[in-house]
Amino acid sequence: MAQIKPFRGLRYAPGVGPLADLVTPPYDVIDAKAQDGYYQRHPYNIIRLEYGKVYPGDNENNNRYTRAAADFNAWLEKGVLVPDKSPSLYLYEQEFDVGGRRLVRSGMFCAVKLEPYEKGVILPHEETLPKHKADRLDLMRACRANFSPIFGLYADEEMTVDGLLRGERNRRPDLEFTDENGHGHRMWVISNPAIIEQVQQAMAGKRVYIADGHHRYETALAYSRERRREEGDPEGARPYDYVMMTLVNLYDPGLVVLPTHRLVRNVVNLDVDKLLGRIQEHFQVDAFPLAPDRSNFTGFIRELASRGGFTGDVRPAADPRTRRHCFGLYCGSGRLYFLTLRDEGALTRLMPADHSAAWQGLDVSVLHHLILDRLLGIGGEQRAKESHLTYTREEVEALKAVDEGEYQLAFFLNPTLVEEVTAVAASGEKMPQKSTFFYPKLITGLVINPLFAINN
Repeated sequence: MAQIKPFRGLRYAPGVGPLADLVTPPYDVIDAKAQDGYYQRHPYNIIRLEYGKVYPGDNENNNRYTRAAADFNAWLEKGVLVPDKSPSLYLYEQEFDVGGRRLVRSGMFCAVKLEPYEKGVILPHEETLPKHKADRLDLMRACRANFSPIFGLYADEEMTVDGLLRGERNRRPDLEFTDENGHGHRMWVISNPAIIEQVQQAMAGKRVYIADGHHRYETALAYSRERRREEGDPEGARPYDYVMMTLVNLYDPGLVVLPTHRLVRNVVNLDVDKLLGRIQEHFQVDAFPLAPDRSNFTGFIRELASRGGFTGDVRPAADPRTRRHCFGLYCGSGRLYFLTLRDEGALTRLMPADHSAAWQGLDVSVLHHLILDRLLGIGGEQRAKESHLTYTREEVEALKAVDEGEYQLAFFLNPTLVEEVTAVAASGEKMPQKSTFFYPKLITGLVINPLFAINN
């Protein structure tokens, strides 16, 4: 099953600057304003490598990818980035607040052997979009490195791997800092060959589920195949046959999934009253009296969770069978509704027959198939083009975007259960894009995985 190995990570040298000024969230949650802010924060901020700016005069020889490669090479030569002395695993903790509680999520940076999905070793759960993979492939070709880790999950109910690494926490972390969001970060570099071998053995019988980073994983697969063709398919594994991941146990008490909401635009001749009438064929529609200043909107979100069968805590009800399919819909001008599926037993009849019961029962599948596709004409083609649908975590901002006419509708969802993610992945299927939001995101810039030999 999963093959993991240590690697000689590249890390910022002491004295380059405070780590909080050098790291960023993953590229896919950084907008233009945030990108500019990271550029200004520090001249060696990882943004220049992972998600460089695009300029009007860019061409084949001077663009965001060539500039990233030039900066990467310069930082290596100057000693801004330095390799660890020996191949290592990296124990990583994130401490954060959510739902009124302070939690700690533990993970492990390592190199994971790339495997095609059909082998059933590395399993995806979400659809991907071609243009995002093309962007990441161009960056990988130019720089030959993984700048940010893929977020992977594995099942270890006995907490075996955690037990093997627990002793490392008795010493001071090799790095520790607090980021711009108040989240704490701690990391221990583990180079003890005996511990590494034990962890490898413990992981050898496990599957890895991709939680976040599907585009980067599929890009790494494509890049590995490309490099092998270029080199005449050499025998034995090469650095590019592995990809950097942060692996987190499905049973880690700090594993949190939050919802991602949908914003709709470009629907021609949209008649909200007719839409609500058609929705009532399968959903009960209940109006929520939204205050003019939106001060009671948090109450709406809490009730949405309750109607969906959640406990109200950051961890939802343990039994997926207690869940109900319930969505929020905002149509602008204070018109806010709960949409609750009338007959849960009718899902098998209403949903596509060529999908498993696990896929059919997802909130996002129900919303996409019964409402977005059937009633609004936003099918797979429109979602792939990103012409009609945008995804957001910002709930109040979604209301504002509809009121200001930037979007026509906002759909609010409850979180996807981790159990649902793994069930769909194990069945060989993929969820609609942006079905999950594992919180918090992994930081980019703590460790870089070079896909080339390090001589020093």
